[in-house]
Amino acid sequence: MALTGRTDGPPLPVPGGPATAVRGGLLAIHSLAARMGRSPVLPDSRLLGERAATAGFTRRGPYAPGGTFRLLRALDGGWIGVNLARQDDLDLVPALTERHVAEQAHWDALTVWAAGRPAAVCAERGQLLGLPVAVLGTPGTMDAQLVARAQHGRVRPFLLNPAGEALAPSGRERPLVVDLSALWAGPLCAHLLGLTGARVVKVESTSRPDGARRGPRAFYDLLHEGHEAIALDFADPDDLGLLRALLHRAQVVIEGSRPRAMAQLGIDPYAILARTPGLTWVSITAYGRTGPWSGRVGFGDDVAVAAGLVARDEFGVLPCGDAIADPLAGVHAAVAALACIGAGGGRLVDVAMRESAAAAVALPFGGGPAPVGLAVLPPVARVPSGRAAAHGEHRQSVIESLGLKPGRTGDGSRAVSAAASSAGSSNKPS
Repeated sequence: MALTGRTDGPPLPVPGGPATAVRGGLLAIHSLAARMGRSPVLPDSRLLGERAATAGFTRRGPYAPGGTFRLLRALDGGWIGVNLARQDDLDLVPALTERHVAEQAHWDALTVWAAGRPAAVCAERGQLLGLPVAVLGTPGTMDAQLVARAQHGRVRPFLLNPAGEALAPSGRERPLVVDLSALWAGPLCAHLLGLTGARVVKVESTSRPDGARRGPRAFYDLLHEGHEAIALDFADPDDLGLLRALLHRAQVVIEGSRPRAMAQLGIDPYAILARTPGLTWVSITAYGRTGPWSGRVGFGDDVAVAAGLVARDEFGVLPCGDAIADPLAGVHAAVAALACIGAGGGRLVDVAMRESAAAAVALPFGGGPAPVGLAVLPPVARVPSGRAAAHGEHRQSVIESLGLKPGRTGDGSRAVSAAASSAGSSNKPS
C-alpha cells in the first residue's frame, strides 16, 4: 500500500492478495527444502518492496514508483499501460504516435495518442512495434491467450510440461542452477534457490550485462551475493559451445527470454531437456511460451495491468506496487523449480508473469477501503551479507570446476563436455 496511490494522495489497498501469494509461495519453498534435508532462512512477503526500498521509490500514481510506466485513458473509456523502461522504447514513441515528439514530451504525446484510439488498438500497435503496452484486464475474464494456455477457471501461476527424463532424486546433492535471466523475476528465483543450498552460476553476455547492474547496487547484491558469474560472447561459436556444455550440466536452467531469442542462439530447451535427464528448465516470460501472445514483450508493471492488478480511486486506475508481477513470478518460479528438483526433474516450467499476477488477484483478500487505523509502513529491504560478483568474474573457475569444453552433441549442436555428453545420452522424445 505504501507504494500504491497518487503522489499527493493516501496509500491505497490492492485487489486480491499479492502479499498472501508471496507468503504462501515462501512457505511452500521452505516445506519443499525441508523434505530435502535443508532449513533455509527465507525472506518474507516484504520482498515485494525491496527494490523500491533500495532505490528510494515512493508511490507516484498515475506513474509506477519506478517512473517509467504510466496508465493512460483510451478513446473507448478503457485503460492502457505503457512502459518506457528502455531507451529503445523512448525512441519508438514517434513511430507509435506517428508524429514528431519533442524531447521530454513522450508522455504528453502518448496521452493525446491514446485518447484518440480504442484501448485494444493502442495495445495492438504498441506490441507490433515491440513496445510493452497492455490493455487493463478484467480479473476472471477469458481472452485468446488464456484460452490457448488452457487457463480456465482460476488462473494457475505456472504451467508444468513433461519435457524430458526424470531421475530418482537423491535429496541431498547440491543442485547446479544456471541463471540466464536478468532484472528481477528470474534472479529472484535463482536467489531463493540459492538460499535453499543450490549452486548458482549467472550467465551474462559480454556485450550486454544484466541491466539491473545499473540499478541500486544494494538490490543487485541482495539477489546475487554468493552466486558465480560468467560472461560469454553469444556471437562466438566457442562461447556458445561453452554455454551448451553448461546447460547440459545443470539441474535447473532459468531464463527470461521470449522463445525466439533462444532460437536465435540455436538453443532448443526441449532438445536439451530430452538429452539431459533430471534437468528442469524454468522459462519466465511476460505472457507465457505458448499462445498468440507468446511473442509479446512485457515488464512487471504492464503485465500486472494486463492481469487486472490495479488500484482505483475516484479519478481512475493506478499501478499497484513496484513492478509487482516480477516478484510474484520469481517466487512462483522458485516453488515450481524446487518441486521439480524434488521429483527428479524432466519438466519445463512455463511461468507467465501476467498469470502469476492474475493468480494473486484471484485470492479472496484485499480491495475495498483500507481499515480505519491501519498502519502503512514504508518498504524495507534485507541487508546483503556480501557483494555480488563482478561481470564475468568466475568464467575460468566455472569452466575448470565443471570440466567444460566445446564439443559436439549427437544433434549437431556445438559444445557439450564429455561428461555432459554421457549424461545426456537418452533418446527419449520430448
